[in-house]
Amino acid sequence: MTELDRRRLLTGTAALAAGTLAVTAIPQAAAGDHVPAGAAARKVLRTPERRFAGLPDYPFEPHYLRVRLGDGSRSTVRVHYVDERPAWPVRPSGETILLLHGNPSWSYLYRHVIPPLVAAGHRCVALDLVGMGKSDKPADRFRYTYQQHMDWLTEAVFERLDLRDVTMVCHDWGGTLGLRLLAEHPHRFRRVVAMNTGLKTGREDLPAEGWKHLATWLQFTQRTNPLTVSDVVAGFTTSTLDPAVLAAYDAPFPDDRYQHGVRRFAVLIPLTADDEATPAFDAAWEVLATLDVPFLCVFGADDHVTGGRHGALSDHIPGAAGQPHAVLAGAHHFLQEDKPHEVAAAIDDFIRRTRV
Repeated sequence: MTELDRRRLLTGTAALAAGTLAVTAIPQAAAGDHVPAGAAARKVLRTPERRFAGLPDYPFEPHYLRVRLGDGSRSTVRVHYVDERPAWPVRPSGETILLLHGNPSWSYLYRHVIPPLVAAGHRCVALDLVGMGKSDKPADRFRYTYQQHMDWLTEAVFERLDLRDVTMVCHDWGGTLGLRLLAEHPHRFRRVVAMNTGLKTGREDLPAEGWKHLATWLQFTQRTNPLTVSDVVAGFTTSTLDPAVLAAYDAPFPDDRYQHGVRRFAVLIPLTADDEATPAFDAAWEVLATLDVPFLCVFGADDHVTGGRHGALSDHIPGAAGQPHAVLAGAHHFLQEDKPHEVAAAIDDFIRRTRV
């Protein structure tokens, strides 16, 4: 299959972006795609709140902020985030942890990781990326580009929340976005924990097994619209998830119109060094390759893409040298579902080891 054939396969189909760990912007539509204009292009969908009623183990108070839609107008989108802080008698540590999810999950993924970290004294902020979770979902699928995700995330984290001295915990696409965020604003971060993620430039070969899963899923969901998001999560955990938990992963998406964010991640995969985002990735790596911010990898031994191999990050970022990187046995791609307490313990231990 040629690179062009692969691109055509990806365009306009569903995503299992978690299996690729890379992105690029696709600025124009493929042949035959209809690009809505005017008011239709600016329409933003909001998942009804009733869809989130009674979610198991997710008692967190919702918080919201607004970021620019990015269409040149004054339109905005609402971003949901969790902001949990220690309360008496827990003594605050003074540490802020930013938790970034990937595709097709949302902050619900961290529901069992947040409580022990708060109990240890840390503030936890978990965003829902635009198009995911309780955040708004632009109805124009071509709004979802890599750069637009970066713009939304940067505005939310630094302009609206004004987070500083952050410990970033990033998983899957949360890492592919977050690592560039780190490279562009290193002074805002104290340390980083990367989980089953990476930052590829388009020059590397796609992992054979990961590509197999992705291509199979793309063709399957292309024929069986709509995409059932919980099938993705269930397929890449070693745990057997309760039906109520699976329903929580489906909750943000009442129908296919709400799934453009999930689906479009697939067409953001850089297949060659000529991809639109490659220069931005190259620039990010120029910084990351010199960065001594403490950097920890916590990967799942059963992850279908990495197989627990984190050398693409830990061997090339100076701050990762000598750190107690962990490969968790019995953990698949969504290791927060499989080993949440081990994940939380690794984060807390890393913070305590690297405090000045």
